[in-house]
Amino acid sequence: MKDAPLAGIKVLDFTQFLSGPYCTQILADLGAEVIKAEAPEGDLARHIPPHFVGRDSVYFIAVNRSKKSLAVDLKTAAGREVLNALAASCDVIVENFRPGVVAKLGIDQERLRAERPELVWCSISGFGQDGPYRDKPAYDMIVQALSGGMSLTGEPKGRAVRSGIPIGDIAAGMYAAIGILGALFRRERTTRGDAIDIAMLDCQAAMLSYQGAYFLHSGHVPGRQGSGHDSIPTYRSFTAADGQEVVITANTERMWQGLCRVLGLSELTEDPRFRTNRERFVHREALWALLEPAFASATAAEWVTRLEGEAVPASVVKTLDAVMDDPQILHRGMIRIIEDGGRSVRVMGDPLRFAEAQSPEPGYPPQLGEHTHEVLKGILGLSDAAIDRLVDSRAVALSHATPVEA
Repeated sequence: MKDAPLAGIKVLDFTQFLSGPYCTQILADLGAEVIKAEAPEGDLARHIPPHFVGRDSVYFIAVNRSKKSLAVDLKTAAGREVLNALAASCDVIVENFRPGVVAKLGIDQERLRAERPELVWCSISGFGQDGPYRDKPAYDMIVQALSGGMSLTGEPKGRAVRSGIPIGDIAAGMYAAIGILGALFRRERTTRGDAIDIAMLDCQAAMLSYQGAYFLHSGHVPGRQGSGHDSIPTYRSFTAADGQEVVITANTERMWQGLCRVLGLSELTEDPRFRTNRERFVHREALWALLEPAFASATAAEWVTRLEGEAVPASVVKTLDAVMDDPQILHRGMIRIIEDGGRSVRVMGDPLRFAEAQSPEPGYPPQLGEHTHEVLKGILGLSDAAIDRLVDSRAVALSHATPVEA
């Protein structure tokens, strides 16, 4: 699509599992042509249980829409030659191997960038391309734990809890996409690309945000945050009469007064312990002891209606089945059906909205090697005979027939 923000940008995607594919899916959603280079056995995420559509896991499908799959064996000289030729025609290369692995596979960043100064290369790894942890393996929960973010998650005095969303991987993918967009914008001014070094741990450390700043300023180590806020005592969840949790974010004086009116506790606004947020923070335990029994007198849905009537932001804590039926989620198109012939699957949508630019319709995630012939012929200009020789030598592979299963 010509009006897509990244129309005309070609991306060579050496990534697998989650952080890298999430990054390149963002680029594909923005209209870039993303060529996913996979080993003949495919991205290992294709095989993650428990849910599958055909041969491919729903895990894989969730982060690989709108891409093209090239199955190539970098253990062969011919396969390395194909990938290097392809790299020479792309604007962006993204990889998420441990530092040094891609070079050992025969794809040399320094050489490629020397030959093509306009190339943007993005490496995503657990700990970055340098430092004492450089060669350590890393997964989402490892960086959540090492970053301190996991120490903030969970109930006070309880065990540390991993975020239910794989935030270590997702955040790295998002920061990588931001870095790539910045490098492409700079290239427009300078004609030069760049090498971007994204570390999952760095991303998680950056996301400590005010909690990190609080510690650096005070020296106080924050504990588990539970379902509340470290600064605003009326920014937390309470259990309603039906056992459901209702979240309130009464973080202004107007909202505080509205909260008290809804709960029938207007006298609290005159209580010297609770007149300002600072005083409420000091006496937060006493305040919660008064608010908790009040919330236990009606259902969560009733409280949401009453609180919204006073313009106090509130919500029931929804489970995913309720989220997928939410009218706002549906109105914004955040559940998409992607289809290809007999294959059809529902996935979460793209949150980016533009007034003028047009994002392409999402394409079904590729079968392994589905676009091998198209890429070799259309981009590298190889003849059918040359492609046949590569297939016969097992340097590349064409797609497997994929049975359709629900």
